[in-house]
Amino acid sequence: MPRRLPEPPPTDLPTWKRAWDTALYGRDGFFRREAPAAHFRTSVHASPLFARALVSLAHEEGLDTVVDIGAGRGELLTEILRVDPALELLGVEVASRPRGLHDAIAWTTALPESVDGLVVANEWLDDIPCHVVEVDDDGDVRVVHVDPATGAETLGASVGDSSVPSSLGGWLNHWWPLDRRQPGSRAEVGTTRNTAWSDVVRRVEHGLAVAVDYCHLRDARPPYGSLRSYRRGRQVDVLPDGSRDVTAHVAVDSVAAAVGGEIRRQRDVLRDLGVSATPPNRDRAATDPAGYLEELSRADEAAELLAPDGLGDFCWVLTRR
Repeated sequence: MPRRLPEPPPTDLPTWKRAWDTALYGRDGFFRREAPAAHFRTSVHASPLFARALVSLAHEEGLDTVVDIGAGRGELLTEILRVDPALELLGVEVASRPRGLHDAIAWTTALPESVDGLVVANEWLDDIPCHVVEVDDDGDVRVVHVDPATGAETLGASVGDSSVPSSLGGWLNHWWPLDRRQPGSRAEVGTTRNTAWSDVVRRVEHGLAVAVDYCHLRDARPPYGSLRSYRRGRQVDVLPDGSRDVTAHVAVDSVAAAVGGEIRRQRDVLRDLGVSATPPNRDRAATDPAGYLEELSRADEAAELLAPDGLGDFCWVLTRR
């Protein structure tokens, strides 16, 4: 059930967007200190088949460079290097270069000015901070503020007020119209994700930009938003204090429209790239038990990457330049 937020007195509490940004990317922010793989599991960690599929995609597109945005500690690029050492690899992450990363993998804390190649951002856009808004008791849509230390929230200015960026109202009207008859209805405003991914795509002079993420579409938005926090592999209370990840699903139709991208489900893309969950013939167990077990394990990994209501439901936004 939605929470009824108190009417705020004059407050210095930050907006959700500002608190979220500080928590993840501030001087001592979560992603500057923490290895993402220690807190949540992505397709990259689920199976090396994900990296192999991206290598196949690069080959199909005739590209010899792969840029990983939100590269964590270089796990994806390390696996890609094993598959195809001839590819030129670059990791982009706010954290400094990981210790022990192979010398063949370049590293930067800032987006490159231009790219000729395949650009991949796996579960990056969901960590781009957004304004959070909520319908109040009078049917007004208002910006939500939060106490970073406690998570306590209050409602701030109405969307449409001169103090609120006008782009918020326009985006909400088109992409996430809230039911003003339902106090507590919420949305994460996707303008910042559109801007972030548009900035990435404009840097691709020749190649393919791919954003992969949790997603929702206009006809099935979550009625009370999708803010979540994860720490040490578990979902925990949402709190923008820097001790945990803060994430929200991505309105991928809005992102795709901003960059002229195509939306596809991960299960469909990976199948086209040769990822199959078909188990090996059991007869092989008698003649080649080691090979049978290896193929069986690979099929199990593929099943996780392709699973409905799981990683297979992730959306890929693909933009060719």
